[in-house]
Amino acid sequence: MATATAKLKPYMPRLKTEYNTRIINELESELKLTNINQVPRLEKIIVAAGLGKGKEDNKLIDTAINTLRKITGQQPITTTAKKSIATFKLRQGSKVGLKVTLRGDRMYEFMDRLISIVLPRLRDFHGVSVNSFDKQGNYALGLTDQSVFPELSFEETSPVHGLQVIFVIKSEDKSHAKALLAKMGMPFTKEKN
Repeated sequence: MATATAKLKPYMPRLKTEYNTRIINELESELKLTNINQVPRLEKIIVAAGLGKGKEDNKLIDTAINTLRKITGQQPITTTAKKSIATFKLRQGSKVGLKVTLRGDRMYEFMDRLISIVLPRLRDFHGVSVNSFDKQGNYALGLTDQSVFPELSFEETSPVHGLQVIFVIKSEDKSHAKALLAKMGMPFTKEKN
């Protein structure tokens, strides 16, 4: 007699499974690494929304909070100015933006949705720039409009605001980080010779 409580496999995001089963081995051989711990790894993804001139506009703040909450599944935290800058009419301690830090399964789920659903929905999209890596190999991506996320309805995207997505990657250099993102499906623009 079969029991009703059959053990279910724990859920693992598609991109995480792909990374653990295929990408690690391919990167280790292609980059000629001697140790599996040298293989580049995605540590976290930071999704941020700057408030800019609208830091006093409560509707913009509510829209940005709702956007980040819906597309990431986490409550955003408020970022504040560290020091006063008179030129920008900025006071120390005032709100300047919102951010969410994604790790683990949520990080892989967000990246999978970003690459396979959101980026193809961008108007006149020809790929992301290969020049957005910093010295440590982290990658930054900017979106001018949050309405490309399918989680948001039309009413939830007004007023329009931009988003920044930062991929924090543990790697030896930029080329290793680029190889990791390319294997995960990041659509980089073709380099011109």
